[in-house]
Amino acid sequence: MDARQDFYLAALAQCPGLGSRRLGLLLETGCDAVSLWQMPALEMSRLVRMPQGLVEALQSFRRTHPDLPESLAESCQQRGVHLCTIRDASYPYLLKEIFSAPPVLYFRGTLVPEARRLAIVGSRRLSPYGEALALEFGEQLAAAGLTVVSGAARGIDTRSHRGALKTGRTVAVLGCGIDVAYPAENRRLLMEIAESGGAVISEYGPGVQPLPAFFPARNRIISGLSEGTLVVEAAARSGSLITAELALGEGREVYALPGSVFSKMSEGCHYLIQQGARLVTKPCDILEDMGLVQKVAAKKQKSMTPDERRIYQVLSFDHPLSADEILMSLPDGEMPSLSFTLLQMELKGLIIENELHAYRRAERE
Repeated sequence: MDARQDFYLAALAQCPGLGSRRLGLLLETGCDAVSLWQMPALEMSRLVRMPQGLVEALQSFRRTHPDLPESLAESCQQRGVHLCTIRDASYPYLLKEIFSAPPVLYFRGTLVPEARRLAIVGSRRLSPYGEALALEFGEQLAAAGLTVVSGAARGIDTRSHRGALKTGRTVAVLGCGIDVAYPAENRRLLMEIAESGGAVISEYGPGVQPLPAFFPARNRIISGLSEGTLVVEAAARSGSLITAELALGEGREVYALPGSVFSKMSEGCHYLIQQGARLVTKPCDILEDMGLVQKVAAKKQKSMTPDERRIYQVLSFDHPLSADEILMSLPDGEMPSLSFTLLQMELKGLIIENELHAYRRAERE
């Protein structure tokens, strides 16, 4: 679709009451966006049955916004915002499959339609446990080649994006206009995501302020973009459960991290596990389920020298070993360049040295 058609479709998407589903049905009739924008509302209602009130609302909207397609195009150009429609080859193919796929996506950054994506969601109010796991899972899943999708909200969303930025790509889906930072403190985070090979996405055009009704709609895009959804930490009445339910409704996998039975912040995760969500305790559980473990392990092993591989095989994630303990654990008990090799492995991000000068693997496996 040419750029002119794109912005006419974007203008139609803003018509009150029209909605993604009804607009999708109009597009299925074969009419182009320019024709639909200029079409008398009564004629349009014959293509797709619409209530009389909606017909009148469409007439009023187009009468009061005659230049909306052109103003949207100008606004996006000024702000460095791109547009992708459901008819474009660059539109994410998984999102196209959901019941109410957004006909238009505004985005900054880079859309990779064929990327494998996993959503990470959770509470805005998080515990140290949830914070640590959101960072860890975001970082390790991105390192394995998955694009981490989340909603740029406070709490688990922000930590998931931050973790993923360390090692790979992440996508932030907004519940407001593409140029609006909400919450405001995440303005810099959104810029980093767009500038680092990821994308900031919204179905709402420039200047649209966040409203409570936009966030459940936003959640369908988060789950719709993703092969599965991981819930890190969520209370019993968390919005994250909406995302998980949307994922289940589209036949996508749902993963949940368990927490303490005494923690209110894990009640939502425990509920999902009771309902059949997959209990996971480490990133490798998800990678294995998605068929990525062997690829990651092979890549990691290939990057190591023979001495690094020997050290890596005697280390674990949970039980750090001192240099002397590592030496004693080696089959022949010898390695003249041990200190240098440990330093090189740290620089590669394979191992971590703690405050007691003991070493462990950087990732759980």
